[in-house]
Amino acid sequence: MDRLWTNARLATLTGDGLGPVERGAVAARDGRIAWVGDVADAPDAADIVDCAGRLITPGLIDCHTHLVHGGSRANEWAMRLEGATYEEIARAGGGIVSTMRATREMDEEALVASALPRLDALLAEGVTTIEIKSGYGLTLDDEIKMLRAARALGDARMIRVAATLLAAHVVPPEYKGDADAYVDLVCERIIPAAVGLADAVDGFCEGIGFSPQQIARVFDAAKAAGLPVKLHAEQLSHLAGASLAASYRALSADHLEHIDAADIAAMAEAGTVAVLLPGAYYVMRETHKPPVEALRDAGVPMALATDCNPGTSPTTSLLLMLNMGATLFGLSVTECLRAVTVNAAAALGLQGEIGTIEVGKAADLAIWNTSEPAELVYRLGFNPLHKRIKDGLCT
Repeated sequence: MDRLWTNARLATLTGDGLGPVERGAVAARDGRIAWVGDVADAPDAADIVDCAGRLITPGLIDCHTHLVHGGSRANEWAMRLEGATYEEIARAGGGIVSTMRATREMDEEALVASALPRLDALLAEGVTTIEIKSGYGLTLDDEIKMLRAARALGDARMIRVAATLLAAHVVPPEYKGDADAYVDLVCERIIPAAVGLADAVDGFCEGIGFSPQQIARVFDAAKAAGLPVKLHAEQLSHLAGASLAASYRALSADHLEHIDAADIAAMAEAGTVAVLLPGAYYVMRETHKPPVEALRDAGVPMALATDCNPGTSPTTSLLLMLNMGATLFGLSVTECLRAVTVNAAAALGLQGEIGTIEVGKAADLAIWNTSEPAELVYRLGFNPLHKRIKDGLCT
């Protein structure tokens, strides 16, 4: 073995719960987990690390972010404090379109430089895999630029990046409200150009975004290109986008404040992960919660993510999302931790590679200055990370 972490309390996240090993150890070889078990049975290794009773979990996974973007929308947040709604700001030329303008003005190098501090904040909390969406370029060249910036972040730091094409985010102003014409561009040119750069295709199914019929065209083009899909659905209203996503066997449907029983049943049948985004719920001061109990009862796996973006969730703390998931949405400690490990991995289609501590998976670990899993969910504004391990290496 290359390295052995011993004398630890493990939360392997295998099975249906935390998968605890009270006197545990983990061994890695060539960047993969090679052995997991009780310290009494631990193999020899070239490098042995005594964890002094600390908790080890899988490396955390932030499965929904808009980390790459230009500009700030602090002024729009201030407008919302004065009573303006998200939709009113968007229809007045703000919202996603204002970030689009700032993003188009930046080259790839500048986008990477602006995103690195946000990425570093997430890494400092034990994140080892991150999803990064495009969606603020809304032209062929600018969407590809954003995807290249996302990939460059993975080269600049020891982090696994899942890049998602979100060209169907909003209709850009040059199309003057002709959403169908813009969808033509997305389907005929942008999606084919993104093959090899994007791991999945996303869309925004909403009154200020795209209709279910338009999203279906995007999903058909993604399917033809061999790319899985996911969807921003039921955030502000109910358009049955989650059911549409499930009909395409989507990896995830995200937000979901307004899903109904039919959507939940469709997601359960398809195995589509429900990605809940409490940061956006909090910042937008929403009152209509996603139906967590109904999702739980139906067996729909639930993930949590930061939704890091400049307009509705300007956060770079996945640990804070754990607390919000519990406090605002009623998730248990076990559900919260599964939401940023095994279920988040499934939301990216990476459940065979990451998300649990078991033999054969990547040696992506987080070692915490606590032995209690509840500590990771309980505290506010406190980071108990001791070490972040990526592919068996301490970072």
